[in-house]
Amino acid sequence: MDKKSSLTVGIVGATGAVGQELLRLMHERNFPFGSLRLFASARSAGKVLTVAGKKYTVEEAKPGVFADVDVAFFAAGGPTTRALAPDAVKAGCLVIDKSSAFRLDPSVPLVIPEINPEALRTHKGIIANPNCSTAVTLMALWPLHQRFGLKRYIAATYQSVSGTGAEAVRELEDQVQAHAKGEPLARKVYPYQIAFNVIPQVDTFGPNGYTGEETKMMQESRKIMGLPNLKVSASCVRVPVVRAHSVAINAEFERPVSVEEARAAIAAFPGAVLVDDPAKQQYPTPLDFSSKEKCGVGRIRIDTALDNGLALWVSGDNLWKGAALNALQNAELMVREGWLKPKAALVGV
Repeated sequence: MDKKSSLTVGIVGATGAVGQELLRLMHERNFPFGSLRLFASARSAGKVLTVAGKKYTVEEAKPGVFADVDVAFFAAGGPTTRALAPDAVKAGCLVIDKSSAFRLDPSVPLVIPEINPEALRTHKGIIANPNCSTAVTLMALWPLHQRFGLKRYIAATYQSVSGTGAEAVRELEDQVQAHAKGEPLARKVYPYQIAFNVIPQVDTFGPNGYTGEETKMMQESRKIMGLPNLKVSASCVRVPVVRAHSVAINAEFERPVSVEEARAAIAAFPGAVLVDDPAKQQYPTPLDFSSKEKCGVGRIRIDTALDNGLALWVSGDNLWKGAALNALQNAELMVREGWLKPKAALVGV
C-alpha cells in the first residue's frame, strides 16, 4: 500500500475483551489500515494472534513504541492510558481511549459520533469514549432530547458481566455449571454470587453513597450532550447476563411529550432501532442486541410520576457501542472527513 494513504494502527490491550472486539470490527467494517501493531502487558508480549488469517506478534505496551503509529486505540484500563497516552501523543499518534482516564478533562473531547461528532475536531491528541452504560443510555435519550428537550432522567441499569471482563464471564459460567451439578459456587470476582442473583453495585462507592459508575452517568451525560445542569440519578446493577447492558429510564422533558412522537424520534435516529409493540410482546432484550451496531429502544410510555415524562427501556452491546464500536466509529468519521491521516502524508514524506 501507499505509505502516504494508509494508516498504521495500534491497539493497546489487544488481548483483552475490548481489544479482541476491535480487531474483529476493524476487519468486518474494512477500516482502512496498512499496518497493524498489537500491544499488551509484558506478560502477554510474544503471544501470536491470528487476525483475518494473518499472524501478529503482541508487543509490550511501553513508552517509545508509538513513533510509527498513526492512531492507537487504547482498550486497556485507566492506569495504562495515563502511563502511555502522553508518550503516544508526543510521538504524533492520535489516542482514542476507552477508559475513564481523560473523559472529564475539559481539554479532551468525549465523543459519541451520532451525538457530538464536531467535538472530534477539537482534540489535542486524545479522544475519550464514554462509559458503556452512558453510551447505551444516550442512544435512547439523545433523539428524545432533540424532540422534547431533556430536563432530567432517572436510570436503573442491568449490566452484563462482560463489562467486568473475561474473568467475570467465566465466574458466571462456572457458577451455573456448579449449580447444575449440586456443587459449591465459588466467588472470586464479585462480592456475592452472580449466578441467579443481581448485585446493586457497579464500581466502588463514593462518600455520597453513589458508585463510580452511577456518577459517571451523570457527569458524562452532561459533557456529551452539552447540558451542564442536567439532573441525573442512576442505580447501576450487575445482572447474570453475559453480554449487552440494558437500562430502564424515566425522563422528564421541557416540552409536552407523546408516545407517537417519541417513537418517531427513535426510529429516525441512526444509533437506535425501535422495537416497541406491546401487543405483540416486542421489546429489546440483551440477547437480541448482542453483537449489534445499534441499540434497541422500546417500552415507551407516558411516565405517571414526572411532568412531561416518558418511561422507556434500552438494550445495547457494552463491548460494541459501549466500547470498541464507538471508538472505531469515531476513527471512521475522522477518516471520512479527512481529519485523520498518516503522519507520513502530513509531513509530505
